[in-house]
Amino acid sequence: MAGRRCGRRRGTRPRVPARHSPPRLRGRHRGPRSGPAPHDGPTATVPVTMTDDGLAERDGVEAKSAVDGQLASALHVLRDHDPARITTLGGECAVSVAPFAELARRYGDDLAVIWIDSHPDIGTPDSEYHGYHAMAVAALIGHGDPDVLKLLPATVSPDRVALVGLHEWTDDDFPNVAERGTRSFGPDELRVSTQPVLDWLAATGCSRVAVPFDVDTVDSDEIGWGLSFGSGRRESAVSRDRW
Repeated sequence: MAGRRCGRRRGTRPRVPARHSPPRLRGRHRGPRSGPAPHDGPTATVPVTMTDDGLAERDGVEAKSAVDGQLASALHVLRDHDPARITTLGGECAVSVAPFAELARRYGDDLAVIWIDSHPDIGTPDSEYHGYHAMAVAALIGHGDPDVLKLLPATVSPDRVALVGLHEWTDDDFPNVAERGTRSFGPDELRVSTQPVLDWLAATGCSRVAVPFDVDTVDSDEIGWGLSFGSGRRESAVSRDRW
């Protein structure tokens, strides 16, 4: 398949085991059963170790060795098969870094990103929290760990990235968002209509959009995902008792 752009590709990518994940989720493999309906296209698997190898924090990034290896493997799969469309199902936000960087290489300034998540994911190794999944957007806009950035084929300009559904912030997120020029939309801005996001997208002039969706933006009064472990309650971007 190398050198040929196939129409569709299914990729299976287990999440990197995270030290801060609850034990019942740690190292769980999201296999083909988690994916879409059966298809007649090829399937590629990004290898991920299910052991504790590579989970040490280094240079301000938790599990940096595992993160770098998995990112490189995912980018290799994408380059090898050159799919026309990419759909990724994964255990945390960092699974979007490789495919979105590849789309940025392919489409350049014609690509916008609408990042739907309760958290901005714009941390860096200097942030208080060192989980790589909380640095996904920062990496995509060209900030963060130098070794991660060296692997990426392209990045996205911050003014073509919108953070949608935000309601959970840490103190060191605020300056990152303000300094880098990403647009943010909270639940109150979109409660009645998504038109503000559509207007923002139109203003970018982009004809192609990459959209990750984190289920922590779903109203927990409507669907009970059970997302907040250990707190005795669910988190929600638009929970009625908070907004």
